[in-house]
Amino acid sequence: MTQEKPSLTIVRRIKAPPARVYAAWTRPELMVRWWGPDAGPVLSAEADPRVGGRFRVVFQTLDGETHDCRGEYLEVEADRKLVFTWEWVTLPERRSQVTLGLRPIEEGTELTLTHAQFFDEAARDAHRGGWGTALDKLDAFMARLEDEGN
Repeated sequence: MTQEKPSLTIVRRIKAPPARVYAAWTRPELMVRWWGPDAGPVLSAEADPRVGGRFRVVFQTLDGETHDCRGEYLEVEADRKLVFTWEWVTLPERRSQVTLGLRPIEEGTELTLTHAQFFDEAARDAHRGGWGTALDKLDAFMARLEDEGN
């Protein structure tokens, strides 16, 4: 019997419409403004949000370490859903999969992020923290965009 690989699901309510949240995940000029698990800079972002298209984000954490993640889009429904592979350039054999669902709600968007097929529980637990703070940053970024009138 094959043991199911670890996964995690995070649900957040973001005070921005689904189209704006989707853009933040798929437009490199927006991705560089919020991506990553801490306040370290995003060094580069690329995205081609279509089935078979790829993304890549290179960021630095506050400890000075550079991280390089990439993946391929498997499903793309503008403003509603993204499914993509997830891999660290340094550990390509540990490929996993992220599903991002966006649902309009009265206050903005309910975002459901499911990251599945982790190599092990330690990898899942590390990503839980990283995604948690990244989604905090996304929420703050959406509020700043609103304040900027964008």
